[in-house]
Amino acid sequence: MNALLISTYELGRQPFGLASPAAWLRAAGWNVACVDVAKERLHRAAIERADLVGFHLPMHTATRLAGPVIAKVKEINAAARLCAYGLYAPLNAGWLRSLGIDAVFGGEFEAALKEYALGAAPSEAGPLPTSVPRIHFLVPDRSGLPALSQYATLDVGGGRRKIVGSTEASRGCRHLCRHCPVVPIYNGQFRIVPPDVVLADIDAQVAAGAEHVTFGDPDFFNGPTHAMRVVDALHAALPHVTFDVTIKVEHLLHQRHLLRRLAAAGCAFVTSAVESIDDEVLRTLDKGHTRQDFEDAVAACREADLTFVPTFVAFHPWLTLDGYCDLLDLIDRLDLVDHVAPIQLAIRLLIPDGSRLLELDDVRARVGPFDAATLAYPWTHADIRVDALQRDIARLVGVRAGADRRAMFDEIAGLAYSRAGRPARALVRRPARPPVPQLSEPWYCCAEPNPDDLTLV
Repeated sequence: MNALLISTYELGRQPFGLASPAAWLRAAGWNVACVDVAKERLHRAAIERADLVGFHLPMHTATRLAGPVIAKVKEINAAARLCAYGLYAPLNAGWLRSLGIDAVFGGEFEAALKEYALGAAPSEAGPLPTSVPRIHFLVPDRSGLPALSQYATLDVGGGRRKIVGSTEASRGCRHLCRHCPVVPIYNGQFRIVPPDVVLADIDAQVAAGAEHVTFGDPDFFNGPTHAMRVVDALHAALPHVTFDVTIKVEHLLHQRHLLRRLAAAGCAFVTSAVESIDDEVLRTLDKGHTRQDFEDAVAACREADLTFVPTFVAFHPWLTLDGYCDLLDLIDRLDLVDHVAPIQLAIRLLIPDGSRLLELDDVRARVGPFDAATLAYPWTHADIRVDALQRDIARLVGVRAGADRRAMFDEIAGLAYSRAGRPARALVRRPARPPVPQLSEPWYCCAEPNPDDLTLV
């Protein structure tokens, strides 16, 4: 039996969402072809011979890009069984079924996908599950995927770039941030991947050329003991390999005693979803931290020689032009201009189906009916100048990808200050620091990689 697994976009990484289920299906005796259409062509012959086609949908971008691919697969091979899996599959189950998808799997999808391949009938569409299964993880099988050299690289300065691999040490999240797509699927649950599985996956990627590893965990410190066990073992076995992780602001503060150890183990930088510097907005999003916590986390990371990389939901319904300028001022004051990818200053809040934001009367009053074309609830700002600023910054960032971060920041700040009616902003120049490690495809989640439609998941 032949399976075809398709990825449309996975943040510039070699798709873990193909490698992991490929291992399960091959162990069950299936022939598996994996195609990452972000990097390679999907050939008609691969579609024609498939008995099962699975689409990995880990984010909003991947889901929207999958639509025309699903239609093409259905047109070429109407007899194949089609399924979709990943965080955004259950959130868009109705839309996917309207395209011809037979089965939808969410968190911890590998076992369900294997059972479906072996003949299990797809479950009926219904409400999102309140619990996720526990599975016995297998080492991902990355054979047949495009080479790691075709994916994002890490710029460490001086013209030096590292080939980047990626893996997961855990899935899900203990927290319930209202805007996060993990929450409707995992409901505050998380699952750890055994260290031996994680390390075996890293070993295989290092053998294939990886010099740096991105951990794709929603929050690396959901289980800090497990996380440090993994990085200590990684550093002991492969001391030349660096890595990056994503950690919540509150975890950076609660576990600040681990930060220097994290840096010593080879952590090149830590990404943290700051989202906003407005305490009222942070409470609305249930982020679990304050503006002061953000500033304290920056200081704690600096003290530990750990590079802090913040991400933001820069545009949301509660933003003011002055508030946006204040965000820029704080980034500058904290000497984070080089740490912030310009795309982060253009991100617009996305409200997908299933979002906990829809529990709020204030949000329901602001959004329009669900839009199947964008797979989201549309909203417009009460101040049309805010939406205009977002569009203009998005276009600016989109046509200047790869530009110097300080120069881009100054252009964005000049535009924002002008729109807010503020006097021209004085440029602040800090003393030279070592280069900030930067991925060639910065961490972000968007509705589509389109400068006119940059949107946070």
